[in-house]
Amino acid sequence: MAQLMGRKIVVVGGSSGIGLGVAAAALERGAELVIVGRSQEKLLRAQRDLGGNGRVSTVTADMTREGEISAAFAGIGAFDHLVSTAGNPPPGDPIGETNADEVRRFIDDKLVGAVLVAKHAVRTLKRGGSMTFTSGINKDRPPVPGGAVVSAIAGSFSYFARALALELAPSRVNIVSPGWVDTPMFDELVGEAKAGYFEAMAARLPIGRIAAPADVAPAYIYAMENEFMTGETIHIDGGQRLI
Repeated sequence: MAQLMGRKIVVVGGSSGIGLGVAAAALERGAELVIVGRSQEKLLRAQRDLGGNGRVSTVTADMTREGEISAAFAGIGAFDHLVSTAGNPPPGDPIGETNADEVRRFIDDKLVGAVLVAKHAVRTLKRGGSMTFTSGINKDRPPVPGGAVVSAIAGSFSYFARALALELAPSRVNIVSPGWVDTPMFDELVGEAKAGYFEAMAARLPIGRIAAPADVAPAYIYAMENEFMTGETIHIDGGQRLI
């Protein structure tokens, strides 16, 4: 707990889902938080829900717009750890029906966005701090059909972290790879069918249930607190890679 006490942590995507779960877990350990997202309304709601007695501030920025990213980190100033969980639902068309514009938007949002976040975050990241990005189960268990694009992008993050860990040493860079997590993104992906999808998957998982954000947040805390781990991917998927 002492390792995060008083540390300044930036959570990109911290207004909902996994990011909000990470923010809550870090706050419990005494951290000072800056949550970053596109929607000021969602950020203010998250800030209110988190509480924290003034230890939570918000920054509105779109992670696909470099000018907004640059301004965000310039305003945040020096900090100890970065966590990025930001992202939009991926395209899911079979390869023969793939829309190139949708693919480019997803790459810009997920991969290029991470690159730009790293570019500007490194300017004020304290020496020996950390960056933790998010990939996902689709790299290991791609949907068929329609999983080629998201699998390729999710898989690229492990190699991104390996190279960046060398470049930024002694600061650390790691990846967390969650399985299915009950977040608002799943509502966007499958809508009212979510309950059925989750029930079927939970029956197959060795763990026997779908994760909540609080189940995967400890992996991000571990990535921040473990000062001897870098360039690694932490899998926390309830055994989904095994089935």
